[in-house]
Amino acid sequence: MIERPHVLLSAAVSLDGYLDDASETRLVLSNDEDWARVDGLRAASDAILVGANTVRADDPRLLVRSPELVAKRVAEGRPEQPVKVTLTRSGSLDPAAQFFTVGEAEKLVYAPPGVVTGVKATIVELAGLSEMLADLYARGVRRLMVEGGGAIHTQFLTEGLVDELHLAVAPFFVGDPRAPRFVGPGAFPRGLTLVESTRLGDIAVLEYHATPEPSDVDIRHLREAIALAENCPPRTFRVGAVIVAADGEVISTGFSGDGDPANHAEEAALAKLAPGDPRLAGATMYTSLEPCSSRTSHPRSCTQLILDAGIPRVVFAWREPSVFVDCVGAETLETAGRRVVEVPALAADVRRANTHIRGVHL
Repeated sequence: MIERPHVLLSAAVSLDGYLDDASETRLVLSNDEDWARVDGLRAASDAILVGANTVRADDPRLLVRSPELVAKRVAEGRPEQPVKVTLTRSGSLDPAAQFFTVGEAEKLVYAPPGVVTGVKATIVELAGLSEMLADLYARGVRRLMVEGGGAIHTQFLTEGLVDELHLAVAPFFVGDPRAPRFVGPGAFPRGLTLVESTRLGDIAVLEYHATPEPSDVDIRHLREAIALAENCPPRTFRVGAVIVAADGEVISTGFSGDGDPANHAEEAALAKLAPGDPRLAGATMYTSLEPCSSRTSHPRSCTQLILDAGIPRVVFAWREPSVFVDCVGAETLETAGRRVVEVPALAADVRRANTHIRGVHL
């Protein structure tokens, strides 16, 4: 299993969810009390990340400002300042930006090979956010603070990579569709729980923690299952399945029609493992569609196959629609004591792959 830092996403927004207005002057959304709060969050972090658009538009220094907080970091044996991190696809970064020129903290830029030149920073080849977080963890970053902008917030949230969200809400509206929003469109698969609310003058600070399930690992494997459905024969329910052992190893995959035209995805994945494989006792079945609870093509339903295999946990995206039968797979598994996690935020992708089935609509 990939290790990554704890991710805290921090933002200040207007009441209608904007990070700024559309003018050339930066809109101030925080007061002194809120800046002190943010300074404390920075001081508690090993690294601070912003997107390249934020580096260009806001020219942030990304420093801990309080001398007392800096001294505390040093007394704890930590660097004076957190590592600065940004990521870019285009490589368009000004070497004179304060991100690079202010402070002695280590600077990391994640980018495609060869696109960034002339900046005083360590350039790391960019793959995806998960790989970037794994690299940061390997560099000793255990707590990462993400400060935006909107595209970065959206990407971290839609990939399920946020553990905490701290949102400062300023007491006014922007109301300009040209202005940057806190997040853009997307499927947001992890729920949030409000754990604390604080009043700082007229600013409300809301602290949320991500719900444990689905985890970012769950979301990644479920998306792998959804992608496997692309291999399905035409004119069938397009479903993919991935079986992952307790140690994080993918031990089998399958899709509808894999191995036998009548096979369901879960069935195909299980058929590739020996009966009684001990890894199944701690495994998770990821399937894009709720496991079937009745069928005519084979003797046992996928729900029964999962129960017989001893798999204790199932994660799926879309409830089986009542096109052919009324499915009770999730309820049957839960009644039998299995842990079932539904991720409806990803269901649209599964529906989209199955619009050829009469009665299935986006």
